[in-house]
Amino acid sequence: MKPGIHPTYRPVVYRDRGADFAFLTRSTATSDQTIEWSDGNTYPVVDVQISSASHPFWTGRQRLLDTEGRVEKFRAKYARRGSQ
Repeated sequence: MKPGIHPTYRPVVYRDRGADFAFLTRSTATSDQTIEWSDGNTYPVVDVQISSASHPFWTGRQRLLDTEGRVEKFRAKYARRGSQ
């Protein structure tokens, strides 16, 4: 590997403010903001909009988005067939 061309790989805190969730990992991401972590050290913090604590797939709060009444049309169509 050529020296001096790779970004610095260091500990970084990713924070999801909406879910009040943060985790420490290693990354090449940079940030001007810092946070004091529970171990007493200060790390750069990157704010994210969605994490495993707020994503509908991981939290079980998935919603079915029905556009133009497709689900109702399907149920009405096959409800008629089932009653024959």
